[in-house]
Amino acid sequence: MIKRIPAEERHFSDFGWLKTFWLFSFSNYYDPENIQFGALRVFNDDVVLPGKGFPTHHHNEKEIITLVLDGEITHEDSMGNRTVIRAGDVQRMTAGTGITHSEFNLSERPVHFYQVWIYPDHRGLEPSYDQRTYSPELWHNRFFPVASGQMANNVVTFHTDASIYRATLGQGRDITFPTSDMRRIFVYLTRGEVNINGTDMDEKDQARIDEEALLCFSAGKDSELVLIDVPSCKGWGYDTRTLRGSSSQ
Repeated sequence: MIKRIPAEERHFSDFGWLKTFWLFSFSNYYDPENIQFGALRVFNDDVVLPGKGFPTHHHNEKEIITLVLDGEITHEDSMGNRTVIRAGDVQRMTAGTGITHSEFNLSERPVHFYQVWIYPDHRGLEPSYDQRTYSPELWHNRFFPVASGQMANNVVTFHTDASIYRATLGQGRDITFPTSDMRRIFVYLTRGEVNINGTDMDEKDQARIDEEALLCFSAGKDSELVLIDVPSCKGWGYDTRTLRGSSSQ
């Protein structure tokens, strides 16, 4: 099952210094039907103007992954990290028991980045940090994991049975991604036109996918996308014993 959500259904906020699209309920945007997708809680598409940014603020019990598409942003946190995250970089913070951090665009042009929040498999983790630089050639005409909690090698790590992939596809190119009814797949199309198992997607559309055995991606024009593979929600809710029911006493 593929649910396509067109670009115009994203929630847009313009704060002057920050122009942002929120794909899930976030801050003052609340939709009870759009809280999360499996363990994926937040996907924000942000542009921050030069000289502006997010002042020091608090997080806990989240894996926070930042993917910079263009420009750079300077990060500083309560763990003592002060880093610059540039185009092609991926950063992860494990907020765990609690951290504070700030993010400012200290460059002379806007910075465009995606921020992703994923629930960890376990609560109470010690806060930690990871960051890597990637060459875009790594995800040309294929899905390349840039962050993962599934034992992938030489990638940014996090603490969830999930992975984040990037891909760029040339016009007319076809690639596949294997999945199962035990996984949920989120796709965000940065640019271009892609068909996924017969579902057409345009620039900035998103797809939320369940119970597909194999995903086939066909690019109608040069395209770029992010794919996030998370566990299914199967197992959340009542256990088998409860579902058998019983007579009232």
